[in-house]
Amino acid sequence: SDQSHCVKYCIKGFTCIKCVSKCKWLHIRIPRTLGNGPSRFIPEKEILQVSKVDPRTQSIFEDAFAALGRLDNISLVMGFHPQYLESFLRTQHYLLQMDGPLSLHYRHYIGIMAAARHQCSYLVNLHVNDFLQVGGDSKWLNGLDGAPQKLQALGELNKILAHRPWLLTKAHIEHLLKAEEHSWSLAELIHAVVLLTHYHSLASFTFGCGITPEIHSNGGHTFRPPSLSQYCVCDIANGNGHGHLEERRGNHQVSEVSGEVEVLMERMKQLQECRDEEEASQEEMATRFEREKTESMLVATAEDEECVPSRDVSRHFEDPSYGYKDFSRRGEHVPTFRVQDYSWEDHGYSLVNRLYPDVGQLLDEKFQMAYNLTYNTMAMHKDVDTTMLRRAIWNYIHCMFGIRYDDYDYGEINQLLDRSFKVYIKTMVCSPEKTTKRMYESFWRQFQHSEKVHVNLLLMEARMQAELLYALRAITRYMT
Repeated sequence: SDQSHCVKYCIKGFTCIKCVSKCKWLHIRIPRTLGNGPSRFIPEKEILQVSKVDPRTQSIFEDAFAALGRLDNISLVMGFHPQYLESFLRTQHYLLQMDGPLSLHYRHYIGIMAAARHQCSYLVNLHVNDFLQVGGDSKWLNGLDGAPQKLQALGELNKILAHRPWLLTKAHIEHLLKAEEHSWSLAELIHAVVLLTHYHSLASFTFGCGITPEIHSNGGHTFRPPSLSQYCVCDIANGNGHGHLEERRGNHQVSEVSGEVEVLMERMKQLQECRDEEEASQEEMATRFEREKTESMLVATAEDEECVPSRDVSRHFEDPSYGYKDFSRRGEHVPTFRVQDYSWEDHGYSLVNRLYPDVGQLLDEKFQMAYNLTYNTMAMHKDVDTTMLRRAIWNYIHCMFGIRYDDYDYGEINQLLDRSFKVYIKTMVCSPEKTTKRMYESFWRQFQHSEKVHVNLLLMEARMQAELLYALRAITRYMT
C-alpha cells in the first residue's frame, strides 16, 4: 500500500533524488542528518529495519505513522520488542488523542513540563510542535509563567513526582483541588498525573537508549556539508562507518568479560536452590529490605558535573536546582511504602479506571507486558527462565523509591545486580540526563542490544508505577 511504501522510506531515510536535484537547482539548502541512526548507543545496522521485520511489526509501524504522521526514533528502538511497542503506542495514543478530561493542548503542555524536568529536549521539542498543531497558544512556550495559573500550579507536583515522590502528601493534592480559582477536578488531576509520570519515565528511556533527534527535528540536522574526513554516504545508508571499530572493541570486551553470563546464571540457580531449602523470616526479610534501601542511596548516579539545563528547556519548569538527592548522606530517611498496604493491582488500578475510564486497563497491560516479557534467552543461551532476574530489577527500582514487597527477599538483588549495573539503573531512573554511552556499555557486556533495550523498558515502567503509587495514594488519602 502507499502507506506501507511511505513508512519504508521514512525508516530507511531515503531521499527522492529528483526532489534533491530540483532543490539544488533552486538554491534551496538541503538539511543533512546529524548522528548515525535512531540511537547514539546502538549501531544503526542492529536496529530493526522495516524490510527485515515481521508483518506484525510492519503493521504497528504503519499504524503509528498513520496516527502521528511520523515514525519517531523511540518507536524504532522499541521495535526490538513489538509486543511491548504495540501496548505502549496504544496507551500513549489514548492519553494524548482520545476523549479525556483534559483538552489536547493541555496534554501536550503537561508533556513538555514533565520532559523538561529531566532536560529532555528531544521530548520537549516533539511536544512543542504537537502543542502548536492542536492550537496551543505560542505565548505559553515563552515560559511557565506565561501559561495559565492552573498549569503553573501543577509545577510543584511535577517537581516532587519527578525527583522525590515519597514527599508527596494529600496537602499537595488539596492545594490543586481546592484552589479558590483555577482548581483542578479529580478526573483532570488523574489525567495530569498519568501524563506527568508517563513523560518522566519516557525521558528515562530516551536518555537510557541514547535516542537521537529525527532529521526534521531541532538538533537532528545540519546544513553544513560533510567534511572530507567523514566516511561516505553509502556507509551511513548501510549502517557502516564505525562498525568495524565497534566490532573490534566488542570482541575485546567479550574476551575481557568471558563467563559473565554463566556466572549470573549460576547465581540464579543457587538462589533458586536456597529458596527451595529454606525461607527467611519476616523480620529477616524486613532487615534485608532496609539494608538494600540504604545501600541503594549510596550508589553514585554519575561522575559528571551537575547538569545545568539550557534556557530552552528550563523555562518550562520552576526551581531547576531541585533534583534527586542522596538524602541518606544528609541523615534523612525515606519512609517505607508497603505494597501490602497500597498496591497498583488492589488500589491504584481501580482509582484510575474510575476517574479516567479504560486508562487503568491500558496501564496495567503495559506494566504486565514489560514485567513478563521474555524470550527465555540470556545472551547466547536459550531456554533460560529469567523471571528471577526481571523481578530483581523491578524490585530494586521500587526499593530506591522506598517501596517494599513483603514476600520478596532483597538479599537476591546484590547477588544478581553488579555495581556497574546498579549505577546505570540509578542514573537512568533518578538522573537520566546524566546517562552516558560508557555507562550503557559497561553493564551486561555480553548481552544483545535488544536485551538492554528490554532492561530499559523494565526501568521505565517500574519508575512510572512507583511515581503513580505515591501520587494515587495521596489522592486516595485526600478522598477519604
